[in-house]
Amino acid sequence: MRSVITTFRNALSVLKHEGPRFFWKRVELNIKSRFAGKKLILPVKLEDALAVDWTEPGPQLADPVVVTDRKSHIAWVMSPPSATSGGHQNLFRFIDYAERAGHTCSVYIYNSLGVIVKESDLKQLLRESPAYPNVQARVHNLDERGVADDVDAIFATGWETAYPVFRDRSRARRFYFVQDFEPAFYPSGSEAILAENTYHFGFHGITAGGWLSKKLHDEYGMPTDHFDFSVDRTHYSLTNRRPRKEIFFYARPVTPRRAFELGVIALGEFARQRPDYTINMAGWDVSDWDIPFEYKNLSGLSISELNPIYNRCAAGLVLSLSNMSLLPLELIASGVAPVVNDAPNNRLVSDNPYIEYVQPAPGAIAKRLVEVVSREDAVERSIAMADSLEHTSWDDSGRQFVEAFERAMRG
Repeated sequence: MRSVITTFRNALSVLKHEGPRFFWKRVELNIKSRFAGKKLILPVKLEDALAVDWTEPGPQLADPVVVTDRKSHIAWVMSPPSATSGGHQNLFRFIDYAERAGHTCSVYIYNSLGVIVKESDLKQLLRESPAYPNVQARVHNLDERGVADDVDAIFATGWETAYPVFRDRSRARRFYFVQDFEPAFYPSGSEAILAENTYHFGFHGITAGGWLSKKLHDEYGMPTDHFDFSVDRTHYSLTNRRPRKEIFFYARPVTPRRAFELGVIALGEFARQRPDYTINMAGWDVSDWDIPFEYKNLSGLSISELNPIYNRCAAGLVLSLSNMSLLPLELIASGVAPVVNDAPNNRLVSDNPYIEYVQPAPGAIAKRLVEVVSREDAVERSIAMADSLEHTSWDDSGRQFVEAFERAMRG
């Protein structure tokens, strides 16, 4: 009985903190382990995956809606949001910008297991989470009828949603709100292929940062625009102008693209050289991992808890092997020097001079962390880096998004 209760509690924790996409992945793996592959479970409905042949684009893409003299009705197809899903929080930020620009928005929930989301429940989630804006969009569950007849544009927002968006029978213009290169979320296999196929669907991509825009255009021929990364300075700001004796690590052992093991190896060497610094790990409960140095396990944190922690830290280690995380700019706003692996997926997203790019070798990462915390001008540099974002706003990104969308709607 105790094991059942523990399993149930763990499942609730995963659903709450990671959202349905990761939760269903856990369910899939559990079913596969118990029933030896007798049941196929994917984030996309099997009939949708079968019906879409991207080598022969459907007739619905041949004559899309053109809007030149009015505002548009936009349908956003997404997986069910959760309170702490950063991808959904950012998605709703841009739904809000579309509404502020005068466009009408509708949210359509899609998932492969047929879970029904009540509009009242979703609106309550949005109200209770400070990271979500208050949008006017109505909420629907996507079914075989597709989107409403008066919809002018449909946004796919994750690879699994691109399949029903492709299949929709309306003439609505197809868009793809792309926040990361999702084939990289999986090892080589079915999910990776199904995700990569969606970049051949002929949608107009509007991407988070320039790296994705360039990659999808150059490698898949997608028409693309992008909006720049920014930071919400109402949540992240400099409050500590004194020397700092802690560092921060974005620790996500369940997300391979965050290179948890690489970070732990580097931090082990940092801890050996600078045992006077406290190492904070946040992003996931890492208590089950054997980590060979002293650290604080902060697990998952709410957005209101982050700024006080950031302001205790001199450096923050944020590794990303796909699109850059939002954390480096959030850290900078709080006066923390972000140490980030050097690669086009990061450099093409932000050129902020205070990001400490380093080659992804454990020794090089440890050396850079030691150099950062040992600077004699660390306090002055902390103040300067926070000031570097003084005129940075998500509103600028919102304008980029709206302009790109309206330009594409004009055909």
